[in-house]
Amino acid sequence: MKHYQLVFDQKKTATEEEKQMLASSVLMATLAIPLPSSMSENEKYLDLQNSTKDKNMTLASYLDLQHAPTRETLIADIVKHGIPGKVYPELQPLFKILELDFQPLKLCSLVDNMLKEVERLYSDVSAYTADVRQVAVLRLMRQLAQVYEKISINKVVSLIPYIEPLELELLIIEPAKTLDLQLRIDHATQTFIFGSTIQYQREETTSGPTVQQMPSEMFRNQLMSLYTALNQSVDLISPAMKKQAKDEMRHEAISTYMKCYKRDHTNMIKRKEMIENRKEYYENLNTEKERAEIQEREKTRREAEKAETKRRDEEEKRRTEERSAREEKYKDKLLKLEKVKKLIEQLGEKPFEGLTEEELLSMGEEELLARGIEHMSKEKDDLKNKMKQVEKRLDYYTRAQRLVEIPLLKSEWEKTQEEDKIWWEKKEADRIEMAIKKREYDISTRRRLLRMREDKDTFVNNIISTKGAKSTKEEVSRFEEELKRVKEE
Repeated sequence: MKHYQLVFDQKKTATEEEKQMLASSVLMATLAIPLPSSMSENEKYLDLQNSTKDKNMTLASYLDLQHAPTRETLIADIVKHGIPGKVYPELQPLFKILELDFQPLKLCSLVDNMLKEVERLYSDVSAYTADVRQVAVLRLMRQLAQVYEKISINKVVSLIPYIEPLELELLIIEPAKTLDLQLRIDHATQTFIFGSTIQYQREETTSGPTVQQMPSEMFRNQLMSLYTALNQSVDLISPAMKKQAKDEMRHEAISTYMKCYKRDHTNMIKRKEMIENRKEYYENLNTEKERAEIQEREKTRREAEKAETKRRDEEEKRRTEERSAREEKYKDKLLKLEKVKKLIEQLGEKPFEGLTEEELLSMGEEELLARGIEHMSKEKDDLKNKMKQVEKRLDYYTRAQRLVEIPLLKSEWEKTQEEDKIWWEKKEADRIEMAIKKREYDISTRRRLLRMREDKDTFVNNIISTKGAKSTKEEVSRFEEELKRVKEE
């Protein structure tokens, strides 16, 4: 209810659907509260469930209320805020049927049909439907009690379409035991008998729609009226008698007190001493208990420290062993990884493409070698196939080139022959012309040299005659050697 009020007062952005859903939840939660047990003033005074009272007061303080909320106060609040008219359309008649209308023959069937429709359409309030059905059953029994004195169990079960006879009996036992429901079960005749004897009547009536009082309630009211009238008559007829009775009661109470006050005073003093002694005894007992608890806690603490030390040592030992194992494993991994790298360098990286480091380490050396050899043989086969394809393609290409090239070469060769012939004829003509010119030059040179021959012979003879034949031979041989040396260089 508080949540509903806060949302409506503080949350200005709340949509109509949210408000309708919240109002429906408040209504269903309120109607699902079990019908309260009516208690007389004496029963309320003698109620020893202080824990329940404390809980109720704590709940009231949390909700900022002066008194603990009850079913009646909550129903009054929802009526005050007009919540029954703000709920889902299927739930709007529910409050009127349960709290206002008196129709015991249709009550449970109407409630059941309505709740089935609600369960089908709105799952947010389906948690309250089972409790609302139970409240409807108790409300039906109270309405039947105002109309019938006796009714068949089968008839009642036919009025409640969602309950079995055993479930109905278990549901009404507690209210009948606490006299919240004036009902007895006659298993011999399979009937419910309404009403109770006057000495077990309540002083309060229950909430809800009421047509008439129960016969036992009417009888009790008549007796109370008769008792009040008789007391008033006695006061009017003999007022002195009432005063005399009061004085006698007062004197009797005073005389009784005077007889017992010394003893009571002594008992009170002894009781005080006994309380002090008992208090001291319990204090000593608590002190001993606290000392024993302290010793026990100290012992437990020492044992826990010892166990913790042992656990730490074991944990340190375990960590050291795990660290050593990890280091050893890491070293093995490095060695194996080094071997794998060497194999990869020898065999190439292609055989091991797509493999992770863990997969490479998990494979043995023989398996790696086999994989590398297999890849090499596969590459060799692929290379052979490719070479065959290239050779075949190149052969076809060369053949095609030759087929196209041969006619072109022939025409080129013929063209070259013609050009070479022209070039040779030109060069031959030039050579003949040069030879003729050289011949003419040589003839002219011979003629000049022949004219110098007589002078040369004369010069040679003079030299020979001057130096002698021997010196001439030596000069000739020296000249020839010098000439040979120059030629060699």
